Amino acid sequence: MEETYTVQIKNASIYQKDDKVLSDVSLTLKKGEFVYLIGRVGSGKSSLIKALYSEVPLSTGEGIVCNFNLKKLRKRDVPKLRRKLGVVFQDFQLLTDRSVYANLKFVLRAIGWKKENINKRIAEVLENVDLSDKIKRMPHELSGGEQQRVVIARALLNYPELILADEPTGNLDPETSEGILKLLTEISKTGCSVLMATHNYTMVKKFPNRIIKCENGKITELSEMVSAIDFEAIKED
Repeated sequence: MEETYTVQIKNASIYQKDDKVLSDVSLTLKKGEFVYLIGRVGSGKSSLIKALYSEVPLSTGEGIVCNFNLKKLRKRDVPKLRRKLGVVFQDFQLLTDRSVYANLKFVLRAIGWKKENINKRIAEVLENVDLSDKIKRMPHELSGGEQQRVVIARALLNYPELILADEPTGNLDPETSEGILKLLTEISKTGCSVLMATHNYTMVKKFPNRIIKCENGKITELSEMVSAIDFEAIKED
């Protein structure tokens, strides 16, 4: 894979158990590129994201993510791939019994960071997401938008090359969603690629980027700039 790409998938098929979800998948993602992944529920968006972090295997074709060959990746090397990635989920998946600080410290200790570097890195990522003053708060003390910012901070901890965001604004109000989109856009400008699965077509229109659509077991690329007329055509209903 050329160094300018974080993702390069060619002619791949993706299965969930025995069911083929997507076929003939070809996708490239350049360093620092922001790409939307859209499509109906069940169209394969989450399966594609899971394939990129090697939770779901590529059954055929070729796949390179952050210089790891998905087809040749040994099980013991999967954690090495995932340390190059940051994953942002719709339902946050924060540890509810510990503070923001403890959530982030747990991740850094799990991936082998030295004790003397942990506090500095936590402070840096919380500053990046504008939550420095929330470091001692418990998740239930935060708004939905603040919790999602903590999740993004968690995704940034190990200096990822690629962020995979699966419906990160799905449970958020429009104003908060816009803030999350702005934050992910700023992150992409630092050179970290972002692939974001979303149903939030208002945000897609407001923050135009390259668009990939999952439909009928395939992925297709739409225009980067979605006009008002084209925008109606990509909506689900």
